[in-house]
Amino acid sequence: ENHKFFPERVNVNFAQIITKNKIRLRVWERGAGETLACGTGACATVAASFKKGLTDSNVQVLLDGGSLDVQFLNDGHLVMIGDVSRVFDGTIDKAIFKSKN
Repeated sequence: ENHKFFPERVNVNFAQIITKNKIRLRVWERGAGETLACGTGACATVAASFKKGLTDSNVQVLLDGGSLDVQFLNDGHLVMIGDVSRVFDGTIDKAIFKSKN
């Protein structure tokens, strides 16, 4: 995340193509470290791997937080399907939203 090539830091996806229809994906988000999942990253990984001929248009993406099914459509759109689960409960102090002017 901290390298001279990325002065603003960077989000990174590490992908392992298991089969034409299955990818293992790990996600590193700047400022947060490794995270359980990233839908945007999963879709981007499927789009790139499909366009390079490494996968089919329908791919199961395996992440630490669960799996996502991503389909790359003929019109260039992506469809992502996956489960949703709560992983954290918390509160935010309202004072951080007050103007500093």
